[in-house]
Amino acid sequence: MTALDYFNLRLQATISPMDYLKSAKMNPEKHFLIDVRNGPQELRNTTIKGAKVIPEQELQHRLNEIPKEKEIIVYCWDVWCNTAAKVAKLLLERDYNVKELAGGIAAWQEMNFPVSELMQGANQADIDSCGC
Repeated sequence: MTALDYFNLRLQATISPMDYLKSAKMNPEKHFLIDVRNGPQELRNTTIKGAKVIPEQELQHRLNEIPKEKEIIVYCWDVWCNTAAKVAKLLLERDYNVKELAGGIAAWQEMNFPVSELMQGANQADIDSCGC
């Protein structure tokens, strides 16, 4: 694999926060954004505005909530977490069109992009392990 091949594949598999915002603004119905972070709910109480919260550990039982006709964007904690990559792989194996949001919620918050606060007890299982 050449460096060019690598970067082409990387760009096909990821989307930056800036590119996601631009694309979502131009075509709001194109994407389905999913927060796939595991861990205790009190640590996951902030999410990207408009994201569906489906922790990776619940994903197998909630696939019916994910539309196949949209481009799926998944994100986790940060660049050191591979949970979003695990979810992307699982969804790609099931014929979804998936990209990972580069940098996760950490990059999103660093750029002061819009977030939402989740209500305590809002249909979220308290999952103790990260799974990264």
